[in-house]
Amino acid sequence: MRLRKRHRMRQKDIASVASAIEAATGAKVFSASDTVDMAEGPGYDAVIVDGKVLAIVMEGVPFLTVRGLLRYAATKRYVTVDMGAVRFVANGADVMGPGVVDADPAIAEGDMVWVRDERNRRALAIGRALVTGEAMRSRPKGKVVSSVHYVGDKLWLVDEEEEEAQDEGEGPPEPDQ
Repeated sequence: MRLRKRHRMRQKDIASVASAIEAATGAKVFSASDTVDMAEGPGYDAVIVDGKVLAIVMEGVPFLTVRGLLRYAATKRYVTVDMGAVRFVANGADVMGPGVVDADPAIAEGDMVWVRDERNRRALAIGRALVTGEAMRSRPKGKVVSSVHYVGDKLWLVDEEEEEAQDEGEGPPEPDQ
Protein backbone atom coordinates (compact mmCIF):
# COMPACT_ATOMS: atom_id res chain seq x y z
CA MET A 1 0.00 0.00 0.00
CA ARG A 2 1.25 3.44 -0.85
CA LEU A 3 0.82 6.50 1.29
CA ARG A 4 1.09 9.68 -0.77
CA LYS A 5 1.63 13.37 -0.10
CA ARG A 6 3.29 12.91 3.27
CA HIS A 7 3.78 16.17 5.15
CA ARG A 8 4.57 17.38 8.67
CA MET A 9 1.53 18.44 10.69
CA ARG A 10 1.30 21.79 12.48
CA GLN A 11 1.20 21.82 16.27
CA LYS A 12 -2.40 23.05 16.40
CA ASP A 13 -3.48 20.29 13.98
CA ILE A 14 -1.64 17.67 16.06
CA ALA A 15 -3.35 18.94 19.21
CA SER A 16 -6.76 18.83 17.49
CA VAL A 17 -6.31 15.24 16.25
CA ALA A 18 -4.87 14.09 19.58
CA SER A 19 -7.70 15.61 21.61
CA ALA A 20 -10.35 14.03 19.34
CA ILE A 21 -8.68 10.62 19.72
CA GLU A 22 -8.37 11.07 23.50
CA ALA A 23 -12.07 11.97 23.75
CA ALA A 24 -13.06 8.91 21.69
CA THR A 25 -10.77 6.31 23.27
CA GLY A 26 -9.91 7.65 26.71
CA ALA A 27 -6.22 7.10 25.98
CA LYS A 28 -3.47 9.69 26.47
CA VAL A 29 -1.88 9.78 23.01
CA PHE A 30 0.83 11.73 21.18
CA SER A 31 1.30 15.45 21.75
CA ALA A 32 2.38 18.47 19.75
CA SER A 33 5.99 17.86 20.85
CA ASP A 34 6.10 14.54 18.94
CA THR A 35 7.10 14.24 15.29
CA VAL A 36 3.75 13.76 13.52
CA ASP A 37 3.17 13.48 9.76
CA MET A 38 0.01 13.04 7.71
CA ALA A 39 -0.20 11.09 4.46
CA GLU A 40 -3.03 10.23 2.08
CA GLY A 41 -4.09 6.61 1.90
CA PRO A 42 -6.93 4.86 0.07
CA GLY A 43 -10.11 6.09 1.77
CA TYR A 44 -8.45 7.75 4.76
CA ASP A 45 -5.50 9.86 5.87
CA ALA A 46 -2.77 8.15 7.91
CA VAL A 47 -1.31 9.86 10.98
CA ILE A 48 2.34 8.85 11.34
CA VAL A 49 3.93 9.35 14.76
CA ASP A 50 7.70 8.82 15.01
CA GLY A 51 7.64 6.73 11.82
CA LYS A 52 4.68 4.48 12.76
CA VAL A 53 1.10 4.72 11.49
CA LEU A 54 -0.70 5.09 14.83
CA ALA A 55 -3.95 6.74 13.73
CA ILE A 56 -6.17 7.31 10.73
CA VAL A 57 -8.58 10.10 9.85
CA MET A 58 -11.59 8.59 8.11
CA GLU A 59 -14.39 10.89 6.90
CA GLY A 60 -12.95 13.64 9.11
CA VAL A 61 -12.95 11.48 12.25
CA PRO A 62 -9.56 10.52 13.75
CA PHE A 63 -9.16 7.13 15.47
CA LEU A 64 -6.24 4.95 16.55
CA THR A 65 -5.03 2.10 14.36
CA VAL A 66 -4.43 -1.34 15.86
CA ARG A 67 -0.77 -0.39 16.39
CA GLY A 68 -1.89 2.81 18.08
CA LEU A 69 -4.24 0.86 20.35
CA LEU A 70 -1.40 -1.49 21.27
CA ARG A 71 0.82 1.49 22.17
CA TYR A 72 -1.75 3.60 24.02
CA ALA A 73 -4.12 2.12 26.62
CA ALA A 74 -7.62 2.86 25.33
CA THR A 75 -10.52 2.54 27.78
CA LYS A 76 -13.54 3.59 25.69
CA ARG A 77 -15.37 2.36 22.57
CA TYR A 78 -14.27 -1.25 22.95
CA VAL A 79 -16.11 -4.32 21.70
CA THR A 80 -14.98 -7.57 23.34
CA VAL A 81 -15.38 -10.79 21.34
CA ASP A 82 -15.16 -14.39 22.49
CA MET A 83 -12.10 -16.46 21.64
CA GLY A 84 -14.01 -18.31 18.89
CA ALA A 85 -14.39 -15.07 16.94
CA VAL A 86 -10.75 -13.98 17.26
CA ARG A 87 -9.34 -15.76 14.20
CA PHE A 88 -12.13 -14.41 12.00
CA VAL A 89 -11.85 -10.83 13.25
CA ALA A 90 -8.03 -10.96 12.99
CA ASN A 91 -8.45 -11.91 9.33
CA GLY A 92 -10.71 -8.95 8.56
CA ALA A 93 -14.20 -10.36 9.10
CA ASP A 94 -16.97 -8.11 10.38
CA VAL A 95 -18.00 -8.70 13.99
CA MET A 96 -21.19 -10.70 14.37
CA GLY A 97 -23.56 -10.19 17.32
CA PRO A 98 -23.35 -13.72 18.79
CA GLY A 99 -19.56 -13.37 19.17
CA VAL A 100 -19.75 -10.24 21.35
CA VAL A 101 -19.32 -10.79 25.10
CA ASP A 102 -19.07 -7.12 26.14
CA ALA A 103 -19.18 -3.64 24.67
CA ASP A 104 -18.87 -0.07 25.89
CA PRO A 105 -22.48 1.01 26.53
CA ALA A 106 -21.63 4.55 25.34
CA ILE A 107 -21.07 3.39 21.74
CA ALA A 108 -23.50 5.03 19.32
CA GLU A 109 -24.42 3.69 15.90
CA GLY A 110 -21.81 4.90 13.37
CA ASP A 111 -19.01 5.40 15.94
CA MET A 112 -15.51 4.15 15.25
CA VAL A 113 -14.79 1.29 17.70
CA TRP A 114 -11.98 -1.11 18.49
CA VAL A 115 -12.33 -4.86 18.85
CA ARG A 116 -10.46 -6.88 21.47
CA ASP A 117 -10.38 -10.51 22.58
CA GLU A 118 -11.89 -11.56 25.91
CA ARG A 119 -8.80 -13.30 27.32
CA ASN A 120 -5.93 -10.88 26.67
CA ARG A 121 -7.95 -7.70 26.04
CA ARG A 122 -5.58 -6.83 23.15
CA ALA A 123 -6.69 -4.94 20.06
CA LEU A 124 -7.51 -7.05 17.01
CA ALA A 125 -9.25 -4.59 14.70
CA ILE A 126 -11.04 -1.28 14.35
CA GLY A 127 -14.36 -0.74 12.66
CA ARG A 128 -17.58 1.19 12.50
CA ALA A 129 -20.42 0.29 14.88
CA LEU A 130 -23.59 -0.74 13.08
CA VAL A 131 -25.66 -0.78 16.30
CA THR A 132 -25.34 0.83 19.75
CA GLY A 133 -23.17 -0.59 22.52
CA GLU A 134 -26.25 -1.54 24.53
CA ALA A 135 -27.64 -3.45 21.54
CA MET A 136 -24.29 -5.28 21.11
CA ARG A 137 -24.46 -6.47 24.72
CA SER A 138 -27.74 -8.27 23.97
CA ARG A 139 -25.91 -10.35 21.31
CA PRO A 140 -28.22 -9.75 18.35
CA LYS A 141 -28.06 -11.76 15.15
CA GLY A 142 -26.13 -10.34 12.23
CA LYS A 143 -23.31 -7.82 11.87
CA VAL A 144 -22.68 -5.35 14.68
CA VAL A 145 -19.28 -3.92 13.60
CA SER A 146 -18.06 -3.36 10.05
CA SER A 147 -14.30 -3.97 9.94
CA VAL A 148 -12.08 -1.13 8.68
CA HIS A 149 -8.55 -2.19 9.73
CA TYR A 150 -7.14 -5.33 11.32
CA VAL A 151 -3.86 -7.01 12.29
CA GLY A 152 -1.98 -8.07 9.14
CA ASP A 153 -3.85 -5.91 6.60
CA LYS A 154 -2.16 -3.49 4.18
CA LEU A 155 -2.17 -0.61 6.69
CA TRP A 156 -0.58 -2.85 9.36
CA LEU A 157 2.11 -3.94 6.86
CA VAL A 158 3.09 -0.34 5.95
CA ASP A 159 5.21 -0.08 9.11
CA GLU A 160 6.85 -3.45 8.51
CA GLU A 161 7.70 -2.53 4.90
CA GLU A 162 9.36 0.69 6.11
CA GLU A 163 11.38 -1.25 8.71
CA GLU A 164 12.55 -3.71 6.03
CA ALA A 165 13.57 -0.84 3.74
CA GLN A 166 15.54 0.76 6.56
CA ASP A 167 17.20 -2.54 7.43
CA GLU A 168 18.27 -3.05 3.80
CA GLY A 169 19.79 0.44 3.68
CA GLU A 170 22.07 -0.18 6.67
CA GLY A 171 24.55 -2.23 4.69
CA PRO A 172 25.87 -5.74 5.17
CA PRO A 173 26.46 -7.10 8.68
CA GLU A 174 30.03 -7.16 9.98
CA PRO A 175 31.82 -10.52 9.48
CA ASP A 176 32.68 -12.55 12.57
CA GLN A 177 36.37 -12.49 13.52
